[in-house]
Amino acid sequence: MVMTMTTAMCTPIIPMINAAATLRLLAWLSPSFPTGAYAYSHGLEWAVETGDIKDGETLRVWLEDVLTNGAGRSDTILLRHAHRAGRDADALCVIAELAAATSPTRERQGETLGQGSAFVAAATPWHSPALVALAARIDREQIAYPVAVGALAGAHDIPEDAVAAGYLETFMANLISAAVRLVPLGQTAGLRVLATLEPVILQVAIETRAATLEDLGGCSFRSDIAAMRHETQYTRLFRS
Repeated sequence: MVMTMTTAMCTPIIPMINAAATLRLLAWLSPSFPTGAYAYSHGLEWAVETGDIKDGETLRVWLEDVLTNGAGRSDTILLRHAHRAGRDADALCVIAELAAATSPTRERQGETLGQGSAFVAAATPWHSPALVALAARIDREQIAYPVAVGALAGAHDIPEDAVAAGYLETFMANLISAAVRLVPLGQTAGLRVLATLEPVILQVAIETRAATLEDLGGCSFRSDIAAMRHETQYTRLFRS
């Protein structure tokens, strides 16, 4: 009992969300939601070919760097600001243009814009006037994935912290799924990596609360190089 209380007091709080919001968030971030995420490896395919990732531990180290120093952190900042602008098409336009412009490689840009476009199309049953206006203004094909998710969740008043944590968990789960196929890893080994990354996911979700758009950027250089090298990789199963 003492251990449980101590753990609870030391863990940053992610607000509880109501049943309807939970159902929506689960649907939007489900692997079955048609964003095409299964087609992207975020450069992992090159990292596996070169031997940077060869087992569960090297995968964990790689993904932790992506979370804390790469797209995990940057995407969460974009998501949070899109969430706050969920009913403001003008503000969303600025955030969407910034998100598209700050992708470090061509394939990385295609990854986020492709999933964002698919998300906007699939989310039509959950109407969001600001997101519809944004899609009409800058072309749905130019809306990055974290911007689309954040904007829709904000319009539906789903707590920002919960969306940020859920988005990061989905991001990591997709990359682990890619690694399971590429390394290959067993499903149990992949799930062990995901479980190990939970504290890091929560840490990044919390640390981005006060981040501004000027804090965008990263230093996950090996991951960025992997995305660049993947563009010319001889044999490829994934689009990034």
